[in-house]
Amino acid sequence: VQLVESGGGLVQAGGSLRLSCAASGTFVSLSDMEWYLQAPGNQRELVAAITSAGRTNYADSVKGRFTIARDDAKNTVSLAMNSLKPEDTGVYYCKLRSTGWPIGQGEYWGQGTQVTVSS
Repeated sequence: VQLVESGGGLVQAGGSLRLSCAASGTFVSLSDMEWYLQAPGNQRELVAAITSAGRTNYADSVKGRFTIARDDAKNTVSLAMNSLKPEDTGVYYCKLRSTGWPIGQGEYWGQGTQVTVSS
């Protein structure tokens, strides 16, 4: 399984970015997909998640501003980020959690993409 994130960059506060996570080796539609943020000096924290059933969940800090979505045809998961704040700065990681077919149980991480929000 390989996950490749893209879409990070530098943006001013109040701006928007859209991150994408492309998966290979399995299907995002059969997996639970999550986005994490690792801010400087902090541990990785869950930002948004979408289950294989399509149920979404968000950290309180991003509710109403971020949207996670899945494109089964492209085998990708995206994170649309609006009204960005300086505290959204950090490396964003995509995580895939498989619970069964076709690859069995396991967790996989992407390499991360840097997001920097300037004030």
